[in-house]
Amino acid sequence: MLKLSDFDYSLPKELIAQYPLKDRDAARLLVVERKRESIQHCIFKDVAKYFKKSDLLVLNDTKVLPSRIKGKRLSGGKVEILLLEPKTGLRFRAMLKPARLKIGEKIVFNGSVISAVVNASDEITFHAKDAASVYNLGVMPLPPYIKREPEPADNIYYQTVYAKEEGAVASPTAGLHFTGEMLEDIKARGIDIAYLTLHVGLGTFRPVKSEDITKHKMEAEYFKVPAQTENLIRKAKAGQSRVIAVGTTSLRTLETHALGRSRGYTDLFIYPGYSFKIADALLTNFHLPRTTLLMLTAAFGGRELIKKAYQEAIVQKYRFYSYGDAMLII
Repeated sequence: MLKLSDFDYSLPKELIAQYPLKDRDAARLLVVERKRESIQHCIFKDVAKYFKKSDLLVLNDTKVLPSRIKGKRLSGGKVEILLLEPKTGLRFRAMLKPARLKIGEKIVFNGSVISAVVNASDEITFHAKDAASVYNLGVMPLPPYIKREPEPADNIYYQTVYAKEEGAVASPTAGLHFTGEMLEDIKARGIDIAYLTLHVGLGTFRPVKSEDITKHKMEAEYFKVPAQTENLIRKAKAGQSRVIAVGTTSLRTLETHALGRSRGYTDLFIYPGYSFKIADALLTNFHLPRTTLLMLTAAFGGRELIKKAYQEAIVQKYRFYSYGDAMLII
C-alpha cells in the first residue's frame, strides 16, 4: 500500500519563498537525471542546455484571475471569498470564510454599489454590472503559506509571461521562471513550444486525507489541448523526440490527452506506479509534503530519487513552493 506518510518531509520555514525574485530566470535549478540517478545544480536561465533540438516544450497558458475578494457582512464582520469558477450569470462557485455564513445573507464590498448574496455553503451570486466588475474587487489568490497580503507586483510575478486563457485560481508555478527572451532563445535552438490549458483549481491542492493514497479522489479541473498542440505532440512522438512538460498541470493534461481526450474535465490522479505515455521530462517547482503534486513528481522521478533530491535541495537551502526554485527531471 502506498501510504500518505511515505510522502512526508520536514522543511525549515525560512526556505518557503515569500517573494518572487526580481529576475524570473535567476532561480536555482536542481537537475535530476533518472538513468544515472544523478543530481546537478545550475541556474534556471541555463535550462536550455539540457534541451535537445527537436524536443517539444509544453506550457500551460492558463491565466490567474484576481479571485480573492474581501467584503463585510451587514453586521460588520469580515468575509473572504475565493471565486473558484463562474456558473450562469453572476453566480459563482466559491470558498467562503467564515463557513457559518447563512444562506440568503448579504455581503457588501468597500461600501460600493456591488453586493452579493450567499446561495449555499459553496455558491454566491453578485449584484454587479458584469463579471469584470466582480473580479475588479479582487486580488491575486496567493497560497496560504505566503504569509503576507498580495501586493501590486504579484499581479505580474504570479502570472506566467505567456498566460492567456483566464480561469485559474492558482498559478502553474513552474512556468513563472521563463522570460519572453528565454522562450525566443529556446525556439531559436530548434525546440518546438506548444501550449495547452488546465485551469488550476482546488483539485490540484485539495489535501490528501486517506493514509492509503489510492483512495484519494481528485476534484475535476477544466483542460484543453488545441489541435496545433496535438499535431506537435504526434510529430514529437513519431520522431522519438522528447516531450518536456512544464509543470505538473501540463503533465496531467498531456497524460489525460493520452487517454484520447482533447478537452473537458480531468480528475486524473498520478502516483507511483503510473506508466507515463507522453511526457518524457518534467520541469517543476518544489511541492508541499503529503500532496498529490509531490506524489506525481515521485511517480515521474522515482520515489527514492526524488526524496534524495528534496533533501539535497533543503541542505543547499533552495527556495521552496510557488515563488521558489525549480527542478528538472530528465
